[in-house]
This record gives sequence, structure tokens and C-alpha cells, in this order.
Amino acid sequence: MNSEPIEYKPKLLVIEDNLENQRLIETYLKRKFEISICDSEETFNEQIGKNKFEVFLVDISLRGQKDGLQLVKELRQSELYSEAPIICISAHVFPQDKKNAFEAGVDEFLSRPIRNEDMMAAIINVFNRKTKRNIS
Repeated sequence: MNSEPIEYKPKLLVIEDNLENQRLIETYLKRKFEISICDSEETFNEQIGKNKFEVFLVDISLRGQKDGLQLVKELRQSELYSEAPIICISAHVFPQDKKNAFEAGVDEFLSRPIRNEDMMAAIINVFNRKTKRNIS
């Protein structure tokens, strides 16, 4: 019987509509997180309806009717996710974009391009701080 402890991996929903970015993010973050991906408001609603997530990585720009910040506002208005760790990632680097993201309810704003190590560290930091759990 295997006596190795099972490593805890929080469920992370990546909200990103660029396929290449999805693959890069998933490849890197799957070491520490159980990853699900959605690329639009429709797939976001499907994922939220069938899974319970512990942390979110949200791109501001999405295809469809709603952008990432509108989805962040919906998460913040829901009882289940009002306190969830939410990290925004975006190529939008103007001060107003960052201000809008924090006003929508994100906990951290990451600008692209970003090193994988920095993205991982930021997500883990926000997760540990907000959930009072400790993944390393």
C-alpha cells in the first residue's frame, strides 16, 4: 500500500479565450492546481453549474457578450464565491484597466507578458492569504 500523502490541489478555473494561452497556463499550473478551463460566458456558466472552484484566474478580454470583469462581478455577487481568490491576467496595462479590475473585485492584477514563476507565486499567495490554507 502506498503511504505517500496525497497532494492537495485546489480547483482552479481558468477563464481565458486564447487557446495558446490556455495550453501554456494549464501546462504550468497543473503541478499545483486541478485545472478547468472556460473560454466564454457560456462555458463559464457551464463550469460554475457543475463544479465548485476554490480559485479563479480571469482574463479581462473574452469573446461574447461579457468580458472577464463582468464575470468577476457575478462571482462577487454570488454567495458561494463572494470571498473566492480571484486573480486577473491581462495584456491591458493602462492604470484604468487595473483600477477597473480591482473595482470589479479581483484580488490581484497580473500584466502580460508574465513569467510562469511569477504567475504561480501570485496565485499561491492570494490563495493562501484568502483561504488561510497553505499550498507551496
